[in-house]
Amino acid sequence: MNTTDKTAATQQGGTDLESMPVDGVLKQLQVDPAKGLSAAEVEKRLKQYGPNALPEKHVSLARKILKYFTGPIAFMIEAAALVSAFLGRWDDFIIIFGLLVFNASLELWQDMKASNALAALKKSLAPHATALRDGALKTIDAATLVPGDMVRIRLGEIVPADLRLVSGDYASIDQAALTGESLPVAKKPGDEAYSGSVVKQGEMDAVVIATGANTFFGRTAKLVAGAGAVSHAQRAMFQIGNFLIAVAVVLALIMVAVQVWRDIVVAENWGLADALDILQFVLILLVASIPVAMPAVFSITMALGALALSKEKAIVSRLASIEEMAGVDILCSDKTGTLTKNQLSLGDPILLEATDPQDVVLAAAIASERENADVIDTAVLAALKNPVARDAYHVTKFTPFDPVSKRTMAEATDEKGAALSVAKGAPQAIVDLAKPAKDIADKVEQSVADLGKRGYRALGVARSTDGGKSWKLLGILPMFDPPRDDSEATIEKVRAKGVSVKMVTGDDTAIARETARQLGLGTNIIPAAEAFPKDMDPDNVPAKIADSIEKADGFARVFPEHKYAIVKALQQRGHLVAMTGDGVNDAPALKQADCGTAVSGATDAARGAAALILTAPGLSVIDNAIDEARRIFGRITSYTIYRVALTMDIMFLVVLSTIFLGFQPLTAIMIVIMSLLDDVPIMTIAYDNTAVSKNPIRWRMPRLLSVSAVLGFGSIVQSFGLLLIGFAVLDHAGASAWFGITSKEHLQSVMFLQLVAGGHLLLLVTRTHRWFFEPPFPSRQLAIAIVCTQALAVLMCGFGWIVPQISWTVIFWVWVYLLAWLVILGAVRVGMERLIDNRLDRRARLAEIVNAPLHQHGHLHGG
Repeated sequence: MNTTDKTAATQQGGTDLESMPVDGVLKQLQVDPAKGLSAAEVEKRLKQYGPNALPEKHVSLARKILKYFTGPIAFMIEAAALVSAFLGRWDDFIIIFGLLVFNASLELWQDMKASNALAALKKSLAPHATALRDGALKTIDAATLVPGDMVRIRLGEIVPADLRLVSGDYASIDQAALTGESLPVAKKPGDEAYSGSVVKQGEMDAVVIATGANTFFGRTAKLVAGAGAVSHAQRAMFQIGNFLIAVAVVLALIMVAVQVWRDIVVAENWGLADALDILQFVLILLVASIPVAMPAVFSITMALGALALSKEKAIVSRLASIEEMAGVDILCSDKTGTLTKNQLSLGDPILLEATDPQDVVLAAAIASERENADVIDTAVLAALKNPVARDAYHVTKFTPFDPVSKRTMAEATDEKGAALSVAKGAPQAIVDLAKPAKDIADKVEQSVADLGKRGYRALGVARSTDGGKSWKLLGILPMFDPPRDDSEATIEKVRAKGVSVKMVTGDDTAIARETARQLGLGTNIIPAAEAFPKDMDPDNVPAKIADSIEKADGFARVFPEHKYAIVKALQQRGHLVAMTGDGVNDAPALKQADCGTAVSGATDAARGAAALILTAPGLSVIDNAIDEARRIFGRITSYTIYRVALTMDIMFLVVLSTIFLGFQPLTAIMIVIMSLLDDVPIMTIAYDNTAVSKNPIRWRMPRLLSVSAVLGFGSIVQSFGLLLIGFAVLDHAGASAWFGITSKEHLQSVMFLQLVAGGHLLLLVTRTHRWFFEPPFPSRQLAIAIVCTQALAVLMCGFGWIVPQISWTVIFWVWVYLLAWLVILGAVRVGMERLIDNRLDRRARLAEIVNAPLHQHGHLHGG
């Protein structure tokens, strides 16, 4: 392998350049740190490695749009539209095609929202960089950086690529958005700096070791681009569509076979007109069988639910996440800023050579900057009980923190002109400076160890009054990011809803364990770097690791691929996972999770990847979101059962009446109008009063289709029974004259009224597991929509608008018939629910017996 090829391999893999000595890195990348690369060499390497930018995969708009017109339901809608056009039924065609375009528009809008994650990540990359080219420092486009470029990073700048720091005193770099660490990290020569992190203090020179997709940031973006799963709502629609299509195809074949047999064998007459008649029957069945409005009803119902969630301080960016949140059984929560306040606070000082705790705090405050205060300085200054006391000291010299001495120092004079020196920093660094007696040094070591076990950081403080010749080690300041006041209570509420909570953080294990203990999460915290092999495929987590992930209470020292792997492993075990986060490092896991949730103050990348965006801090919003999501899911389930049962009713009525009675009970336009009257007002189901489930709820298709099928069968009996009664009235001259049903067209209006009115009465049965006359009662919006629709259907039939006119007497008796069947179908629904629940209870008890230890079955053996 030649040098150039080897450089490419190390830049692609990154391992050697990340760990080898800096001199070796410079030699490997063939660069002189005093001159940098030449323009010719940069051009050569740009062709080899490509630009320092995230790769984009372009998909044409036409291809995107075409995707929205594919799928089982879309194909059936298109078939119905084509048949309508072929037969010249342009009113049917316009309505059906309009629904198809509306559904596709909703999906296009959702896809455009989903692409925001990658766009936000790209915005986070540095637009410019200061690079050494041909011996001179130049400001260049960061996209032109190549491995081997020498760059300079300064205060306030975004690190433009993955770097190894070569020279300079030190730099403090905030990489929290990438790694989740709650404090900026002090860097020294030889350390690595990640692309996308921010320089908070200092200035250093560095060499570029990775660019574009090969950077730490680029690998995160690649995970985001590959993350995501088809929502359970989409799968449910596919399954429901496939079920209805299968039933429709079988019924269509039966109907066509019977009609062809009648025309050819019985009537011995076959022509184009007969073929068109059969095609017309198939059209009616297609229009009847396809829940054309189902995708729109799902989307609009969830959109109205999203509006309700926005009032709970949760913004929905992916509608399907509402339905996913209802079934979530594991919540992986970010620690910093979500479970904790994301602000360091000082505990009670541990006194060593000081007698007053505030003396220790005051000395530390003098050694802190007010103007460019970092989080530690802010915490120290906030801990002063008397802030004015700090004003009595005039700082004459300040030495900022650097990773070599690991301390800050200040020289000051008090209001009387007396000089003093103060220092604060890592306890061992302060011990080395003060050189205290052995018993004090031992106490420092023991105190730091004890604080570390409890998850506290420690800050040593010393003071000198003789110009730094001798120092007093005043004490140790414990520092901790405290839990939010509402976190523990919220976790308990979420757990009571059947949702397990796991903490995920980039902080050290001891800090994570102490935070988890205070929140009552448990202390089984796994250090991710130890649990996950470095070369592990995050999409295929080994079973042993997946077992430990399921059992863990939380994870520490995690990187983006770890968070992603945690979510993916839990999903592969059958869990629905919600993930909260706020940084770039959280974006892959947020996008992969069933309900990725960006917390208050999250980065653009996190918001773009998330399905739910919280606008209020803490987890309490999640608790409210779960309740609202379960209400919304209950409404969607109610609609689904109603729609499947009603669709079966219409399909079987058309086929059975065609085969056995030779009668077309509905015209195509009746079916289209009926679909609109049944579906459009039902969108107000988004406002319905729904009981909140105590446990996570999911799409259980066998149960849902079983209940739908039984209610559908009952509805078929109801509709076909009324049709038979109608035929009996037609055959009886006296009854026919009294009711005013003198033709089969009148009978079609009767069936139209029965299906519209009966459909909405069926919704009263499907919207609750209990009797329809028990609470929760329908909401005002839903009740008004149903009453208005019923009134419109009655007026259409009573005055002959669009459909043949029938008498008010007939309308009255149809309603009496429907109300009687409402009670019958209500009894069927309650009976089905009790039967299913009893079977589930028996299975649960059997599972408990099978899984119980053998000694618990001693009574079976006479023990």
